[in-house]
Amino acid sequence: MTQMILDPTGRGPRPGTAGGEATALAVRPSSLSGARIGLLDNTKHNALLFLQAVGELLVAEHGAASVGIVETKENFSVPVGEEIISRYRAASDVVVTGVGDCGSCSAAAVADGITFERAGLPAAVVLTDAFDVTGRTMAGVQGAPDYAWITTQHPMAVLTEDEVRVRARTLLPQIVATLTGSGA
Repeated sequence: MTQMILDPTGRGPRPGTAGGEATALAVRPSSLSGARIGLLDNTKHNALLFLQAVGELLVAEHGAASVGIVETKENFSVPVGEEIISRYRAASDVVVTGVGDCGSCSAAAVADGITFERAGLPAAVVLTDAFDVTGRTMAGVQGAPDYAWITTQHPMAVLTEDEVRVRARTLLPQIVATLTGSGA
């Protein structure tokens, strides 16, 4: 298994330099009709419940064919590796991941989204607002300083099941817009 080493100082290779990878967003579908949805849970409390609610809404209201893959990361603070990326490439057309509700999990969620994008999978990453700076720093380290994610109110971990479902419903338009590039 190949491990990725991240330079938290941001002094690693930059796009256009030896070893740097420019990040272009994956090609977005015009709609989610017929799409296979992948959900990546980062292990944080309420993340899986939130993602499952989003998946259900995408199928019921946006015509997604299915939630084709749901995985829980072994470690919330380590970005996904090629093995996971390969499984998602085979089983999904778009990915929703999160919830970045702490510093290291937020950084890893942003790195995950960028990695999925580089692999050709449109990704919607959800972070809580308390960790926007952490996400922006990781996006810069990854060579994608303008990478965008969906921000929600902190914290997510203390919400009740009903509150998590309301949060999923509230963020659904942004998730759909991110996955399809519709800007809605």
